Amino acid sequence: MDYEDILYDVSDHVATITLNRPEVMNAFRAKTCTELVDALGRAGYDRDVGAIVLTGAGERAFCTGGDQSGHGDSGGYTGGRGVIGMPIDEVHTMMRDVPKPVLAKVRGYAIGGGNVLATICDLTLAAESAVFGQVGPKMGSVDPGFGTAYLSRIVGEKKAREFWFLCRRYTAAEALEMGLVNRVVPDAELDAEVASWCAELVQRSPTAIALAKRSFNADSEAIRGIGSLGFQAVALYYGTEESKEGGAARQEKRPPDFRKFT
Repeated sequence: MDYEDILYDVSDHVATITLNRPEVMNAFRAKTCTELVDALGRAGYDRDVGAIVLTGAGERAFCTGGDQSGHGDSGGYTGGRGVIGMPIDEVHTMMRDVPKPVLAKVRGYAIGGGNVLATICDLTLAAESAVFGQVGPKMGSVDPGFGTAYLSRIVGEKKAREFWFLCRRYTAAEALEMGLVNRVVPDAELDAEVASWCAELVQRSPTAIALAKRSFNADSEAIRGIGSLGFQAVALYYGTEESKEGGAARQEKRPPDFRKFT
């Protein structure tokens, strides 16, 4: 596959996949997700690759979730496959299924679907500039699978509900304290820190790591089924006036009024 929305590079047994849409703070569209699925599979089953790094282009953002301009008249995304018109659930599945550790390298904003990507990665390293948070209920959206249920396993039920119900933002230091990230370093040191972690990973037994990853995943695998059911419901939700209010309010630069639909 020729990539338009991402960059793909392999060096020193490490595959780096870069979300390359800095003009929209690396928000993903249907095409981006399709390319990510391809690139993750390509890296995951390349015997020369021992670790996969997922990051975003530029300094402003790791990823800010789904590109809101991709919503069609029905409320769902357009131009892609899957129940919501964007195969982001396939991206989540591939991140978990590839037998290699996937590391998030986070600078700037990891918001919405970007926060979910950082959550699902096996390891997450962040610069001091990193900002984490959710926006779904502010925008008429939600991640009904790994973005909610798996987040609660990492940060605890109370904190995960705070993330989603209140849509606040959290600093890299706060994310480290709650266990959402593994390490925080100054921005200028992030590349070197990630390279150091990857250098260690590629020295480990790839079969042992694959077995360990699958063993970790087995404990939370039921979330995949919950997510499949949930995305089917979200597809219906996107067609409601309540969900569409989030996008309309953003376009009109006003606070959304979801209460009028209750």
